[in-house]
Amino acid sequence: MSADVKLVTVLGSTGSIGVSTLDVVARHPQQFQIFALTANSNVKGMARQIREVSPRYAVMRNEAAADQLRQLLKGSSHKTEVLSGETALAQVAEHSDVDYVMAAIVGAAGLLPTLAAVRAGKRILLANKEALVMCGALFMEAVQHSGAELLPIDSEHNAIFQCLPVQHRNGLEPIGVRRIILTASGGPFRDKPFSEFERITPQQACAHPNWSMGQKISVDSATMMNKGLELIEACWLFNCSHEQVDVLVHRQSVIHSMVEYLDGSVLAQMGNPDMRIPIAYGLSWPRRIDSGVSSLNLAEIAQLDFEPLDNNKFPCLSLAANAIAAGGTTPVALNAANEIAVAAFLEERLTFTGIYQLVDAVLQQYQQQTTSSVELVMAEDQRVRELANTLLKTQFARAF
Repeated sequence: MSADVKLVTVLGSTGSIGVSTLDVVARHPQQFQIFALTANSNVKGMARQIREVSPRYAVMRNEAAADQLRQLLKGSSHKTEVLSGETALAQVAEHSDVDYVMAAIVGAAGLLPTLAAVRAGKRILLANKEALVMCGALFMEAVQHSGAELLPIDSEHNAIFQCLPVQHRNGLEPIGVRRIILTASGGPFRDKPFSEFERITPQQACAHPNWSMGQKISVDSATMMNKGLELIEACWLFNCSHEQVDVLVHRQSVIHSMVEYLDGSVLAQMGNPDMRIPIAYGLSWPRRIDSGVSSLNLAEIAQLDFEPLDNNKFPCLSLAANAIAAGGTTPVALNAANEIAVAAFLEERLTFTGIYQLVDAVLQQYQQQTTSSVELVMAEDQRVRELANTLLKTQFARAF
């Protein structure tokens, strides 16, 4: 194998980001090869990917799923070793042969393997925003200490990264930036009257108008909690306060975010709404490669619309802003409570408006801690999940 070929581990390979990553990698076989793939429980999807790319390792979340995968692969010519568990996830992220790690495991489950890759000094293509939401200070400290390269893959943060000078780690003021503008599509309910929110179903919430995503992130986009998590992520990535980050609804999802400079200049990154663009940029940075995405036709789009976010309809953004302002482990509580609430909504045990109400109730009872270690963060995450489940059962649960 050529020394110029970069070996890539994809954490969360069967999800939408993972699938898009494999598509981009397949377009450039002389530059990238897959070292390892990981998934939670999608055994059939993993088996299909193994047959297509023949990674050295495949990791499933638990041994039962790994056994099912081994059975499915019997008789095939692959040489992939199938592993399972959190230790194996960390091993394929920090392995000495690995150059790049796509961190695309959804939720808190992605924190530890992503941190393992950071501590090993890899290039991290960060699509798991919860790692920074939960563990921002410790995460960025580990990046600085190890010399890891951190490239944001969320379309908004990748856009901001492209609009900032390289030396942005010391904050916005030294580079002459006034504010960051996160754009938001507004989700599927931007025009729906709030009086109808109580009757929103999981199927409706997962039908995003612009993006094809997994269920959890689709619901977060519908409640605008996703934009709140992105606000917290932006504060850590670009070393700024939440007051320096504004959110603007942009229905077409063509402008992925903007940066306003002190002289009044506003730089925007534009492109079709396809995650292969930021993925290709993360893989090839500081150069550029073909992503497989068609050219943006502005004449066909004809117009770009912008409007302020209705905080009364979408109060989850304010919860996130308050959480990052409070500091400590409050964002950990926000994220954990939201994961419980979204799961309950998808299982039809909680209404759509109940998502905000449950997270708010948890935060009102929560006593924050100083973020002193990853172990403390994980303990707080578990404690908040137990509190959220208790409140769900005693105060919020109802059938649709």
